[in-house]
Amino acid sequence: MKNKISRRKAIATSLKVSLAAIGGYAFKGREQGQPYFENTLLNKKLPIRISLNTSTLLHYKLDVDVQIDMVADAGFDGVELWMRDIMAYLEKGGTSEQLKGKLVERGLVLENIIGFSKWCSDDPEERVKALEQLREEMMIIAGMGGKFIAAPVQGIESLDRNKYDDYAERYNAILKLGDKTGVTPILELWGMGALNKVSDCAQIAIATGHPKATMLLDFYHVYRGGNDWDTVDILNGKKLPVIHINDYPSSPSFDQLKDSDRVLPGEGVCPFNELIPKLYEAGFRGGFSVELFNKEYWATMDAETILKNSYEKTYAIVEKALARTI
Repeated sequence: MKNKISRRKAIATSLKVSLAAIGGYAFKGREQGQPYFENTLLNKKLPIRISLNTSTLLHYKLDVDVQIDMVADAGFDGVELWMRDIMAYLEKGGTSEQLKGKLVERGLVLENIIGFSKWCSDDPEERVKALEQLREEMMIIAGMGGKFIAAPVQGIESLDRNKYDDYAERYNAILKLGDKTGVTPILELWGMGALNKVSDCAQIAIATGHPKATMLLDFYHVYRGGNDWDTVDILNGKKLPVIHINDYPSSPSFDQLKDSDRVLPGEGVCPFNELIPKLYEAGFRGGFSVELFNKEYWATMDAETILKNSYEKTYAIVEKALARTI
């Protein structure tokens, strides 16, 4: 597997955009007409959002409303919340509307919700239960103003490549559920899971024939699954609402890495200066969401410190990588 993509000249993209206010943010065009996502609270501009997946805060056992405040205080543009944290908040008497209000008040885009259901199981009864679970979760997300929920492939240990049509039908079933609820499930690639190849992910999504079919990529998981980044720009980046961003070390080998081996952007060997422009040129304008499970960080940093480092290091990496393109 190649670790780096081949270099090529960046292609300047000219795009006319309308000014649009979203909470404390707005899209603004430069003289060349290229869009920026501006955090008006911090006066910082990028054409791609810097967000946080609250997996990064799992160790600190914070209530979801506290997570939102801390993520906003650290300067992030958006957030991915975990459904289990939302459910715990609701069980204590909180409401979806209250969380929506806090997100709007703090100017955070709700990028996506992290949930787990066995929607792709080979067991029909498990799939029925998964649809019921997803319907309930989607209604909660809709009440929060969210539009996406992660849909990793669970319930099967490995893909049977003679059953692509079956997997596409199962993904299509939850996409149709999303049509009814207003929340789109994003087919998520896991480097050590059943769906670990970008090509498989793309084939299943395309085979649904559904206009909202999309994929959730992750810098670590793409590498961990033995994928090659050279052809990632075949994908339509405009269809990808969020990408998980993190880094990975040079050792152990890619097939031996664990979730806890992920490190902050810039602290590993991921070739961001090649990959981020490639994704940008392919049309990606969504959110790069920092997702970490690093136990060493948790042991040596408090929540405020890991948030500060996550934002500042990711912002610096993205800004540097895009400087060669925009």
